Amino acid sequence: MERKAFPVLYVTDVRRSVEFFGLLGYESTYQFPLEGEPHYVGLERGESSLGIADFSWPEAQLGITVGTAPRFELFVYVDDVEAQVETFRTAGYAVLQEPATMPWGERQAYVSDPDNNPIALATPI
Repeated sequence: MERKAFPVLYVTDVRRSVEFFGLLGYESTYQFPLEGEPHYVGLERGESSLGIADFSWPEAQLGITVGTAPRFELFVYVDDVEAQVETFRTAGYAVLQEPATMPWGERQAYVSDPDNNPIALATPI
């Protein structure tokens, strides 16, 4: 039996976040409920998976209130960091840090997701 772990991100607008991560090549593999406005969407990109859940979920299920951003940082490898940054910029997302060469041998930049969490984009040199 395959065992897998993946993060579930609590977001204020599930559809908007699914669109954001779609720009990185993530594809929807599951939605609940199946019809209407989703409360949860499962995404996959190669071997990588993410869950996108409405921020009200942890309070309704666990009595835990979601805090303010940033709540996480996601590090994503892309084929061309400069082109990916331009894709996000054109789509109206904030670029937090322009592409730069890092001492560990990668070109890296940061964009902001719809909930103001930093998303690192990197391409090995």
